[in-house]
Amino acid sequence: MMDGLQELLFTLKQNKLRTGLTAFGVFWGIFMLVLLLGSGRGLQNGMAGSFSNDMSDTIWISAGRTSVPYQGLPTNRHIQLTESDMQAIREQIPGVRFLSSETPVGSFRQSDTLVSYQRRSANFSVYGVADEYFDIKANVDFPGGRKLNPLDAEDRRKVVAIGTLVEQALFAPWESPIGKAININGMQFTVVGVFYDSGREGRMSERIYLPQSAYAAIFGGGERVSVMGVRPEPGVDSFELERRINELLQRRHQVSPEDRRAIRTHNMARQAAHFNALFAGINGFLWFVGLGTLAAGIVGVSNIMIITVKERTKEIGVRKALGARPASIVRSLMVESILVTSIAGYTGLVLGVALLEVVSYSLEALDIQLSFFQQPEVDFALALTALALLVGVGALAGLVPAVQAARIMPVEAMRAD
Repeated sequence: MMDGLQELLFTLKQNKLRTGLTAFGVFWGIFMLVLLLGSGRGLQNGMAGSFSNDMSDTIWISAGRTSVPYQGLPTNRHIQLTESDMQAIREQIPGVRFLSSETPVGSFRQSDTLVSYQRRSANFSVYGVADEYFDIKANVDFPGGRKLNPLDAEDRRKVVAIGTLVEQALFAPWESPIGKAININGMQFTVVGVFYDSGREGRMSERIYLPQSAYAAIFGGGERVSVMGVRPEPGVDSFELERRINELLQRRHQVSPEDRRAIRTHNMARQAAHFNALFAGINGFLWFVGLGTLAAGIVGVSNIMIITVKERTKEIGVRKALGARPASIVRSLMVESILVTSIAGYTGLVLGVALLEVVSYSLEALDIQLSFFQQPEVDFALALTALALLVGVGALAGLVPAVQAARIMPVEAMRAD
C-alpha cells in the first residue's frame, strides 16, 4: 500500500500541470453547484419572506358589489359580511378549524387612523379582530408581550397588539411599550404585545390589532365584518372548503353563482402552489446548470485519464512483463482518478459552503434587508451526495481507459512511441 501511494504521489508530481487542471475542473464544478443551490435557496427565502405570515391553508373572504342581476335584484348592490355569516359558517360547514375576522377603524387599505403616545404621533391601520385571529396568522412572531386572547374579547378589554414599525415610531429605542397606554382616536388602549409580520415586505407590521368586542363597543359598526379568515381542519381540502363557503355566502346574500365580484375569496393554498411550482422550476434550472458544470469536470477527468494511459503505455508494458496483474494496473489508475476527484471536490464543497456562510453572516451583521434575497444556504447532506456522485462518476470515467490499459500486451506496449 505504501509503495502504491508513493508511486501515485510521484506520478502526480511529475505531471503537476495536468493534475492541477484536472483538479480545478472538478473543484469548479462542485463549487459552482453549491453556490447555485445556495443562491437559489436565498432567493426562495427572500421571496417567501415578502409574503404575509398567513398559514398556507388560510382562506380570506371579502365582499364587494354585485356585477350580475339575480332573482330580480339589480347589479351594483353592496354586500356586507356580518358576524351572523361567521356563525352560519361554523354551524353549517364542517371542517372549519379556525374562523376569525378583521374590521378597520378607518379605511381598509389606508393608514389613516391617528395614534399617539405622549408627544409622538402617526397614522396607522387599526383593526378589530375576532377570536382565533392569531391562530389563523400563526406564523406571526411576537418578540415582546403576548397575543390577544379570548379573555380580552370576553371582557371587552381595551388592549392592543402593535407592530414593530408602530413601536419604532411611537416609542424610544430603550423604552418597552408593554403596559404603556397609547391613544387611538382619543381613546386609551394598553399595549400587551408587539408583533412582526413580514407581509408586504414588512409593511404589515404597521398595523394595530384590538379585540373585536372592544372595537364594536367603542367605534361602533355593530356586527359588520370586513374580512373573514378561515383555516380548515387537518386533512380537509381547502379548495373544497372554499367552494362550500362561497356557495353558502352567495345564498345568504342572494348573489348569482356566476358573480365573481360580490363574494371574493383568496386561498393561500393556491398562492403556495404557484410559489412552489415557480421555485421547482428555478431549482430544476439551477440543478441543470450545476450538473452541466460537473459533467464538464467529469469529461475533463476522463480525457486526462486517457492521456495518462497513453503517456504510461511503456511503463504499463514493463510492469506487465515483470508480472503485474491487470487488476493492480486498473487499481493504480483508478486510485489516481478517485484521489484527485475527491480532494478537489471536497475542497470545492467546503469553500462553496464557507462563502455562503460569509455572505449570510455579512447580511445579518450589516443589517442589510433585501426583499428578494435572504439567508443563502445549502443542504449539506445534498451537497455531500453530489460530491459522492461526482467521485463515483469520476471513477467510472477513469475506469474505461484503465481497463484498456490493462488489456495492452507487453510486447505492443514496449513498441509504442
